[in-house]
Amino acid sequence: MSSSPAPPVRTIQADQAPAQAEPVAFETIEVALQSQPYPVVIGAGGLAQLGEQVALQGFGPGTKVLIVSNLDVEALYGATALASLQAAGFESQLLVVEAGEQQKTPATIGLIHEAAFERKLERRSLLIALGGGVVGDMTGFAAATWLRGIAVVQVPTTLLAMVDAAIGGKTGVNHPGGKNLIGAFHQPRLVLIDPLTLLSLPVREFRAGMAEVIKYGVIGDPELVAALEGAGDLSGLECLPAGLLQTILRRSAAAKAQVVAADEHEAGLRAILNYGHTLGHVVETLCGYGTYLHGEAVALGMLAAGEIAVALGLWTAADQERQRRLVAAAGLPLRWPDLELEAVLACLQGDKKVRSGRVRFVLPTGIGSVEIRDDISAAVIGAALERLA
Repeated sequence: MSSSPAPPVRTIQADQAPAQAEPVAFETIEVALQSQPYPVVIGAGGLAQLGEQVALQGFGPGTKVLIVSNLDVEALYGATALASLQAAGFESQLLVVEAGEQQKTPATIGLIHEAAFERKLERRSLLIALGGGVVGDMTGFAAATWLRGIAVVQVPTTLLAMVDAAIGGKTGVNHPGGKNLIGAFHQPRLVLIDPLTLLSLPVREFRAGMAEVIKYGVIGDPELVAALEGAGDLSGLECLPAGLLQTILRRSAAAKAQVVAADEHEAGLRAILNYGHTLGHVVETLCGYGTYLHGEAVALGMLAAGEIAVALGLWTAADQERQRRLVAAAGLPLRWPDLELEAVLACLQGDKKVRSGRVRFVLPTGIGSVEIRDDISAAVIGAALERLA
């Protein structure tokens, strides 16, 4: 993958404070890290109270804040976010960058750094990511590396970012050789989830987020799997029964928070969150970033991991069929793309999780449980992918 040209940037500054925001019923999930715990706050309409929520994390009036967003999200929610911050006394501006996996490069990080320099952000200043997982990853990495680390707040506007990417402090950008090879662990001070922002989410992006939801069910939450199976159609926000979205957001955030609190830097347990990602990243890398959305690739990676698990006798064909039906119900791809096995195996060797040349796979052992294996042969991988082709 060649380096992308630097995307255009523009800045916006709000001119007036908003009217008093209506009270929001927030639900809070604590990410109980020993060094710096932080809340995941969920509430419909919560974006209008962003300034108040940031102030609750100890940021005082006059704090310099730079919001990073993309063009589509800024057009919908940028003014609300800025006005709320300015009403709370923050010196706030907004930076618009191009997003998309192909823009997740060091060049874009450089643009955020340049904006931080121009606006004289200090060590007590704050970056806010307003957008999906790509914006969140880039803004988090920029925060981790500006002045050796300043605070970041995540305000996810996609389902995938709400249930996964915004929580846990993984930040980074892509390298031509693989996804997220350049990055750092940098935990946010706050994750603010406003489910109302999903009303403007394209259906394909919603479905991509459902892949991560299915992942949480398979790796550790049989009750969530049962709830998803009971819903039937998972292919759009409007298809979900009343209350299921809140259940999805709460249970997914709680699952991620529990794992991250137990293993902040992925020394052991946290690796289970990579279920579907090892082969999913292969799809993204070899097919070209943007061909498959991240969640679409993860769905294929989960199906591939399931086929490997069936071949090894780790779980049953019936469990694999339950997983396949959930992926299909969410409108996600079911067929492995036409990729040469040699290219797949070579790409796997560039994965972040390789140890001593051995690729580590997260494999299901039942609905709600997984194990990590590093003894999967090329023949088993190839046969599993052929069954999905």
